Amino acid sequence: MRSLSGFLVIFGTATFYLYLLSTSLRPGRRGVPPDTESRSLTFPSDLDELRELAEDLQFYKREHQTYVLLLFCSAYLYKQCFAIPGSSFLNMLAGALFGPWLGLFLCCTLTSLGATCCYLLSDAFGKQFVVYYFPEKVAVLQTKVEENRSGLFFFLLFLRFFPMTPNWFLNITSPILNIPLIQFFFSVLIGLVPYNFICVQTGSILSKIKSLDDIFSWGTLLKLLAIAVMALIPGTIIKHLNYDHLRTDTKDNGILLTNGRKTD
Repeated sequence: MRSLSGFLVIFGTATFYLYLLSTSLRPGRRGVPPDTESRSLTFPSDLDELRELAEDLQFYKREHQTYVLLLFCSAYLYKQCFAIPGSSFLNMLAGALFGPWLGLFLCCTLTSLGATCCYLLSDAFGKQFVVYYFPEKVAVLQTKVEENRSGLFFFLLFLRFFPMTPNWFLNITSPILNIPLIQFFFSVLIGLVPYNFICVQTGSILSKIKSLDDIFSWGTLLKLLAIAVMALIPGTIIKHLNYDHLRTDTKDNGILLTNGRKTD
């Protein structure tokens, strides 16, 4: 109960802060579009809402660039910290607001920082809940992590590259699996570059996109899968080399023990 209450305090504080930030620019003020009196700044749930939000923020950005940047970063970190789905829309929004390259830099940085905060929150408050509600999934992932412990970083990259892996689940289970925070951070930073790149590039041409199928086509998913397999190869090689080294050491130790018994 103590863990739950602590988490709720943090979640409530972050939500209140984001609400105040999103309502700090009122319609009718200088640099605020007059036709937004009946609209509020909310997370988009489809492409139409994303286009409307992008148009409003592009208008704000002309005279309130710092505010738009702060609002975007805060909203992105909020979603990542509390494992809320919908990062693809924010990635596209970054491309529409900041362009493909600055947008990619922001998304990769914010994804890493937000996922790290999620890791820390799970470590502090969520371990018992994650194990209680997802015992089988945690057990399966625990087995895979232990099997690839010698090449753990490359295995983590594979999990991030692979398009069907739920990133939110990796974020909340990593402290339970004893994954070092440094390896976790850099695996997110590097591993989600292809996904972020695709979304941000799409956002830079947002007006031409008709549906999400235009983003995540089978061709795109196959490319991401190919990248994931390539990321797994170094870890497999390291694991194989470590196994051969361990087998040689065991054999040598056996000989030494046998020789020791003979000399006794």
